[in-house]
Amino acid sequence: MSDERILVLGIGNILWADEGFGVRVVEELEARYELPDHVRALDGGTQGLYLLPYLEEADAVIIVDAIDYGLLPASLKLLRDEEVPAILGARKVSLHQTGFQEVLALLRFRGCAPSRLWLVGVQPERLDDYGGGLTEAIAAQVEPALALVIDLLTTEFGVTVGRRRFAAGFTAPAISRAKYEAERPAAEEACRIGDARVLAGWR
Repeated sequence: MSDERILVLGIGNILWADEGFGVRVVEELEARYELPDHVRALDGGTQGLYLLPYLEEADAVIIVDAIDYGLLPASLKLLRDEEVPAILGARKVSLHQTGFQEVLALLRFRGCAPSRLWLVGVQPERLDDYGGGLTEAIAAQVEPALALVIDLLTTEFGVTVGRRRFAAGFTAPAISRAKYEAERPAAEEACRIGDARVLAGWR
């Protein structure tokens, strides 16, 4: 099992508050932990079909994302295998989930779907805050979600995950979480609320 090609994929949009949760968790994983060559951490953003090559070569995938489970905000939940496409199809918090559901369907059609699939998801609290960082409640779930990912890697795959001696850069400095959130313009200088006509279609 230890030589399986594993992809840890954070998806979401950091421009819309809690929608960036998955990206921020994977950002922390890559910055703080040494991963073996057969484990890859990837910021998938909202790329949809552009992620196909990375998923095709993976034997197992761990997705981290903000998901509408219909639970209380900041609820963290782990799903696996057939539960993953089911929840992505039933409840959407953004356009990228529709695209990613299509990616999973296409992988199956092509006969190259990962043999094992997990989803580490958090129930978002706020999405309609353009340029905003994670809300306090969701930010508090980054560490528990990261711990879940590490636990999956170690218990399911026997992967040895060691701490980096020095933090490594994963995202571009300008959009790293600390800098992005610290340098946000004031509300008087930049629009904070998205167009409700668009956002309504995301739910």
